[in-house]
Parts: sequence; structure tokens; C-alpha cells
Amino acid sequence: MATDTVKQKILQVVKGLPDSVTFEDAIERLCFVAKVEEGLRQSNAGETVPHAEAVQQLLK
Repeated sequence: MATDTVKQKILQVVKGLPDSVTFEDAIERLCFVAKVEEGLRQSNAGETVPHAEAVQQLLK
């Protein structure tokens, strides 16, 4: 999926869903994939938080 367009990624996700999928499940899956893609983009751009800092933020 690295060089696919957004439309191609959406179509791949939808094609991978079972025939019995609900609209809510499909939307949830698409949102999940979008968030993973954004996380990978941030990681590749060096936009990360050190583990210790993340732990501190969660404990606040």
C-alpha cells in the first residue's frame, strides 16, 4: 500500500471486508486504517515522543 492512492487504499480495505459487514463496521475499519497511515507518516517524519515522556503524559 506504500504508493497507492487514498482511493486505492479504501477500495482494498472495502474488498477485504466480509459480505455481511455493516456500514458502521466499514467506517470503523476505514478510520482505523487512516489512523495507522497517519501514525506511520508521523513516525517516518520523526514526529515521535520518547517512551518515558509518553508514560509521563499518560500518568498525568
